[in-house]
Amino acid sequence: MPAHTARPTPAEPATAAALPTLWADHALTDEGWARAVTITIARDGSIDAVRPDSPPPTGSAAIRCGVLLPALANVHSHAFQHALAGLTERRGAHGSDSFWTWRERMFAFLPQLGPAEVEAISAYVFMTSLQAGYAAIAEFHYLHHQPDGTPYSRLAEMSERIAAAAASTGIGLSLLPVLYQQGGCDGRALGAGQQRFGNDLDRLARLHQEAVTAVRHLPADCLVGVAPHSLRAVTPAALNEVLTLAPQAPVHLHLAEQRAEVDEVLHAYGQRPVAWLLDHAPVDARWCLIHATQMTADETLGLAASGAVVGLCPETEANLGDGIFDGARFLNAGGRFGIGSDSNVRISLTGELRLLEYSQRLQERSRAVLAAPEQSTGRALLAAAAAGGAQATGRHAGALAPGRLADLVALNADAPALAGLHGDNLLDAYVFAGDDTLVSDVWSAGRHLVRQGRHIRAGAITEAFVRTMRGLRARL
Repeated sequence: MPAHTARPTPAEPATAAALPTLWADHALTDEGWARAVTITIARDGSIDAVRPDSPPPTGSAAIRCGVLLPALANVHSHAFQHALAGLTERRGAHGSDSFWTWRERMFAFLPQLGPAEVEAISAYVFMTSLQAGYAAIAEFHYLHHQPDGTPYSRLAEMSERIAAAAASTGIGLSLLPVLYQQGGCDGRALGAGQQRFGNDLDRLARLHQEAVTAVRHLPADCLVGVAPHSLRAVTPAALNEVLTLAPQAPVHLHLAEQRAEVDEVLHAYGQRPVAWLLDHAPVDARWCLIHATQMTADETLGLAASGAVVGLCPETEANLGDGIFDGARFLNAGGRFGIGSDSNVRISLTGELRLLEYSQRLQERSRAVLAAPEQSTGRALLAAAAAGGAQATGRHAGALAPGRLADLVALNADAPALAGLHGDNLLDAYVFAGDDTLVSDVWSAGRHLVRQGRHIRAGAITEAFVRTMRGLRARL
């Protein structure tokens, strides 16, 4: 594929203005459930005031909602991988299939993806995430270069395309340019399918700065963090040095996803991945550690005590056969989590939460495993994922309270699945008996982007995605 040299045309922004007033029959505020709640939104996209027991407002600017909740952040996405959905569900030639054989198929698909394709796919993923009820997304971005590893004429071309997709959809973006140095802990060179990912520290620093420039054109709630890919893909020295690129921003890292990964790190460094990281890196509330499905009990407790967020992606983890997170032990120890869509094989907020709880039930042979003493399972899942997602994406959001970003989702209270329900029972029906079609409206930092279940630019974004996918699939 030839180098792309022309600067991409800036995407048409999602220009939905912040709305001054919302009114909800029922709202899950920072202080619990409340009725007849008026919410005003400030010009900076934050919540200005929350007033329960208030009369419905008058005037054309007021929007009435049935049920209003804090909207979650999608803490882990590789948007381009959505193009592979449905293409990897056959058993391989070796007679068995695994994460590693899936990865080889992903590598083989990568040469098909240029900047224009990545932008169209990313916009569709971001739009679909908004329609599912997410207000923000952390894009773990490592598809940096041309198929042979040669940088584009603008080093951060692909990061610019991610930013353009965020502009066209209006989603709150935490862009995470990835450091990917080596093919394994032994320092071997990147394989043929990994050439597009590779950077040394100096080149990543330049790419990171260009990504920061691209994101400056987005709303002020968008930011750039850092992402050392994994303990396999970065050296121990680089792991700490890369943190200096964005000293206050989120740090995301794949960790303890696969048994083979655990064995490789143990052989190379003398410790399992979680134990090694906690002993050798300044893990704190800035960090989001993705998957962590392969932990001992002691590692689980140590990670919970670190203050870091664990980024759980149950649908992808199930699709890839990763394993089941030790959720009960982790949460009982005060651990924090967010949810993400990872490979984007299916983008469903309720699906992720439902599978998270159901996997725990199958593992523990029990029910309501992740419920809290004073909260139902659905309430506990949503509250924890909202707080953890806000922390992991560096957003002052996650709660319906003054000063927080107006990341909000409204549910259709007239839907049959929610008929006659209130409070936590309503959330349980939303998560376990309903689906994402119950979402009526979504605001990201006050930007009203989903209305009556449909994104404000759904037609154009979907058309571009379909055209792109037809072209890709014709070349397979």
